[in-house]
Amino acid sequence: MSNKVDQFRAMHVPGNPLVLYNIWDAGSTKAVAEAGAQAIATGSYGVAEAQGFHDGETLPLEIVLENLQRILSVTDLPVTIDMEAGYGDTPDEVRASVAKAFELGAVGINMEDRLPGETALLPVADAAARIAAAASTGIHVNARTDVYRGKDPADYSQALIDEVLERGRAYAEAGAGSLFVPFLGDHATIRAICEGSPLPVNVLWAPGRGTTAELAALGVARISYGHGPWAATMNWLKEQAQAVYAEG
Repeated sequence: MSNKVDQFRAMHVPGNPLVLYNIWDAGSTKAVAEAGAQAIATGSYGVAEAQGFHDGETLPLEIVLENLQRILSVTDLPVTIDMEAGYGDTPDEVRASVAKAFELGAVGINMEDRLPGETALLPVADAAARIAAAASTGIHVNARTDVYRGKDPADYSQALIDEVLERGRAYAEAGAGSLFVPFLGDHATIRAICEGSPLPVNVLWAPGRGTTAELAALGVARISYGHGPWAATMNWLKEQAQAVYAEG
């Protein structure tokens, strides 16, 4: 299993990013795998909504793990799952939850530095302790920091970059394998974070945020699509159904 984790970690190359078109179940896994994916990644929002729950760890861990098993049953590609804040109130509980995913066959997880339902970020030391607990299982931790969550690009500053890099250094020391900085809407900021980060940087794609080639040129090592694929699929399904029912 350690070899698969190493292989997955090696896919995070600044300037040649790993592109993850996020999925939510076994069926979407097969579709994305057949399209040419190098690896499979879940997005917590789509996984929860597809099961009738909402994002924010309202989906029970048992269902998260059952979904992981079904995904693993239909692909040999490395699979990383979004575990939100780690499914645990304490570092020990986080370690136990993440260990279950690792033992089933996941090579990586996403882990946030704020707790479910909270807007404030955890103190750096507390977040790092939780990341260290997760990383101690042997899994690749994609440590997510929400410094830019809800921030308007007009308000971007050097102080925000410095905060991300401070957290990045702490998370690297804790054993994280990559740094996820979602919601970035400014290329100069992305470049500065990529240049200063001790970890390969993951960004969240969205319309207008640049092509894969443009983000690669900034030094990005991983590009995620988040809940976008799930939302686009659900919108398509709704539109098709509306067209059918409109016919009478």
